[in-house]
Amino acid sequence: MSAPGPANAPVLAVERLSKSFGGVQAVDAVSFTLHSGELLALIGPNGAGKTTCFNMLNGQLKADAGSVRLNGREIRGLSPARIWRRGVGRTFQITATFASMTVRENVQMALISHHRRDKALWRPAASLYVEAADALLDRVGMKAQAERACGVLAYGDIKRVELAVALANEPKLLLMDEPTAGMAPKERIELMALTAEIVRERDIAVLFTEHDMDVVFAHADRIMVLDRGRLIAEGKPEHVRADKQVQDIYLGTGAVHGVEVA
Repeated sequence: MSAPGPANAPVLAVERLSKSFGGVQAVDAVSFTLHSGELLALIGPNGAGKTTCFNMLNGQLKADAGSVRLNGREIRGLSPARIWRRGVGRTFQITATFASMTVRENVQMALISHHRRDKALWRPAASLYVEAADALLDRVGMKAQAERACGVLAYGDIKRVELAVALANEPKLLLMDEPTAGMAPKERIELMALTAEIVRERDIAVLFTEHDMDVVFAHADRIMVLDRGRLIAEGKPEHVRADKQVQDIYLGTGAVHGVEVA
């Protein structure tokens, strides 16, 4: 596993991104870059500022200061819908599918929105983008369940559907907030292995948070460690694992596995 070379321009460039709530500095001048085909993990303890950082990147939360550039264009201050249309997909810690709709219909709705057909549905929605939806479902291993309602699926399967939905807008950047939360250990490894395959096939940049260190160290090209809103370490997994500050703050014994970083 190797990260992209530094010569290519970053898909995402974040500079001194900051957010405070009252007297608490939730995110404090965070800066980093992310390239196509790269999986970058953002880890840290509860309250470190990971979700706040994510919510600023996709427009759900307004930053106090800093810059967020997607392929060189500033997106800070745009609405989530406009950022999504610029090519930023997102999956959430709590799944966000429509339980009463079928697996295929969930993906169709995302495709309809991506192609801006949601305002002019002169054809029944069920007839639109069926092949495209099935192609995405096939890629995530869910085509055989296309006609089942999402509400009856196993949790791991719902996560796969959510990944297909996130891919519907052909994202340049994918934000994944705790993508394996609530999944069994085997399912976690399988989902992240699948994600890694897809993002490299499609040259997507991925920023993800994750509490399972086995998943992080198995699949991340680089890791950033956030503590009290500040980045305290960044680098390849082996470098972060050996970082004394990371060990002192989180580990004590110097063993990465088993640390709570949700």
